[in-house]
Amino acid sequence: MGRAEKLDKFTALLEAAFSGSANADLEYLIDQATASLADWAAPLLSAARYKCLYGGRGSGKSFGAADALLIEACRRPVRVLCGREFQNSIAESVHQLLCDRIEALGLDAYFRILESKIYGPHGSEFFFRGLRHNINSIKSIPGITHVWIEEAETTSQKTWDVLVPTIRNRGSEIWVTFNPNQESDPMYQLFVEHPERLAGEHYIRQVNWRDNPHFPPELAAEREAMLATDPDRCEHIYEGKCWQRSDAQVLGGKWIVQAFEPGNDWDGPYYGADWGFAQDPTTAVKLWIYNKRLFWEYESVGVGWMNEEIATHWKRDIPGIEKHVVYGDNARPETIAHVRREGISRLTAADKWPGSVEDGIAFLRSFEQIVYHPRCKHSINEARLWAYKVDRLTGNVLPKLLDGNDHCHDGGRYALCKLIRKRERTGSFDLTPISYG
Repeated sequence: MGRAEKLDKFTALLEAAFSGSANADLEYLIDQATASLADWAAPLLSAARYKCLYGGRGSGKSFGAADALLIEACRRPVRVLCGREFQNSIAESVHQLLCDRIEALGLDAYFRILESKIYGPHGSEFFFRGLRHNINSIKSIPGITHVWIEEAETTSQKTWDVLVPTIRNRGSEIWVTFNPNQESDPMYQLFVEHPERLAGEHYIRQVNWRDNPHFPPELAAEREAMLATDPDRCEHIYEGKCWQRSDAQVLGGKWIVQAFEPGNDWDGPYYGADWGFAQDPTTAVKLWIYNKRLFWEYESVGVGWMNEEIATHWKRDIPGIEKHVVYGDNARPETIAHVRREGISRLTAADKWPGSVEDGIAFLRSFEQIVYHPRCKHSINEARLWAYKVDRLTGNVLPKLLDGNDHCHDGGRYALCKLIRKRERTGSFDLTPISYG
């Protein structure tokens, strides 16, 4: 019996099975599977030319895509190309994932699993290819209704340009799932940065660990440990952010996120503030120094605050700030005077001098480590993104800061301005007490 005849016989057997109670059982299982989809996966069942799930590890996005495609295969005839840029063997494909989900959804009786293909109800078919070395042969495969590209962060522009016009059946869909890597990657640029370039209806959703109701405790423990010891890597792996670490980062390799309680023998606290304008935030921070480490305990951040509102926000966000000296950007003396009248009576203009920004950065980097309390979310994000400019042609880091992502740290520099000035004058930093009034 030839391959086509065997397939026809299998399809006939399935169609015969889909009558009476067997058909009712399948409909019940489809309803159960559909109801169990996460809220972000349910729209995958609605028609759209392009569908994209991207984000970090442990989000369940591949599970969601697999379940939705299996549901589609049970509802109507589909022919699904499951691809990735490089696939040297079937073990590198989503074949095993689909097999696992067929079993988990109770659909074993309705699918026939072969070594390199999966057949389902209504003649539905899943097959698997590496795209880079098979893209021209894929053009000759008829009847493809869906393409699912897993690990799409590695998909080249050349592969995409050939693939898209190949998938031309009426109502055909292209699905991509990926963990972002570099911001310059073609799929990140298309689906995240410039979705307006997509020629057709699209559904695009970022999905991370907190969106997965079944996020395993083992991964939760790993994420917490990574957040404490390597927050850049944690942002990339679990929060689905593009990889940011480079020589251009101002604080690269210097900081961690970790809860702490200040000790009685710690130096400080030191308070500093930066003034917002237009879309730039007004910020205030509270810092400590201990054992050659800088501790970032509290922050207050807001956009569009009126002068009369600032003191209220600060006192709410940073307990006790009204009792201490706060060093603020001296560029806004009228704001300093107003906030003083509103209850921050010891607010003082911070010292500035030629090169004070560079001296401040050098001072921050002189600490063995900067420790951010997890509640300082804006400061943590700045630590990840605060960077120098990079020459577009050579890739060399330039001695000029990029605009933005520095407002909390400007407040930090002002908080420490007396210590920075002392270091600038003496050429070294020590912990000799300095009067803060």
